[in-house]
Amino acid sequence: MASKRGLEVVCELCPKLCRIAPGKSGECRVRVNIDGELVAVTYGFPSAIHVDPVEKKPFFHFMPGSRVVSVATVGCNLHCKNCQNWQLSQQNPEVAETYRLGPERLVALARREACPSIAYTYAEPIVFYEYTLDVSRRARAVGLKNLLVTAGYGNPDPMKDLFAVTDAANIDLKFFDDALYRQICDASLAPILDFIVQAKAAGVWVELTNLVIPTLNDDEKNFRKMCRWIVRDVGADTPLHLSRFSPQYQLKNLPPTPVSTLVRLRAAAKAEGLRYVYVGNVPGSEGENTCCPHDGTLLVRRQGYHVSEVGLEFGADGRACCPTCKRPIPGVWR
Repeated sequence: MASKRGLEVVCELCPKLCRIAPGKSGECRVRVNIDGELVAVTYGFPSAIHVDPVEKKPFFHFMPGSRVVSVATVGCNLHCKNCQNWQLSQQNPEVAETYRLGPERLVALARREACPSIAYTYAEPIVFYEYTLDVSRRARAVGLKNLLVTAGYGNPDPMKDLFAVTDAANIDLKFFDDALYRQICDASLAPILDFIVQAKAAGVWVELTNLVIPTLNDDEKNFRKMCRWIVRDVGADTPLHLSRFSPQYQLKNLPPTPVSTLVRLRAAAKAEGLRYVYVGNVPGSEGENTCCPHDGTLLVRRQGYHVSEVGLEFGADGRACCPTCKRPIPGVWR
């Protein structure tokens, strides 16, 4: 993940390839050149630990109704102007409040809380890669699942090892426009598309989230283009979460997303062939529920993060199916 050029260290974890002088950090602020060695200084020192419903990540086709231990250190390799967790993602490690929690203790915590999964979330798990990887390996060894909630800005080689112990990933596909990625997030589009395809090819269960921001990415023509790419390169069964924007951080000048916009784009996504399209941050919306795309049977009823009904059937092979038409429903359901 790093190469040396004299006393300078080049971090090879993400496409930014930060060239880091001695005593300095890369753009994520947590990967530091200490005496010519690249060190993730937040390793074992998370700043956020919570037990959440898995729906909060959001995962809608992965063990609905289950609880997940969620963990994050500070730091992120993106600088999104709309970040909802900016106090964490843009924090400097030397001033952050932390917990001392090594991989073994974190796995033990998940087992003690009877959580079947650990989620690496809130900030960016790619920048605390070594911690995420070590915890994931220990979790996998005792039968726990590993969930990534990520912006997907990582290089292919280090991601191979991480995807090998990752069960599911919710990946932000923030824009389908390279210029907007550069303007709003200080990133670029192509590596994120490659990341999504690589995760899918590695056998990771993939769900995508698109935060719909008025005037930025609510154009239906470009949105349909994104949906066609998902259908072609990731698959029509890939769940897409359309999340409602609310003004915060450095985008307080924009209004909240009209619910009508989310409804319109959800219909457009389905028209382009996506079978499972959800609406987030609108409690009570019918877009929270999972229905069979073939006959409309209600399969999972949700209210916010609460699951009140799961109507799936399971065949002799353990696969979930619609109780009405008996067709398979993709996901990891138990």
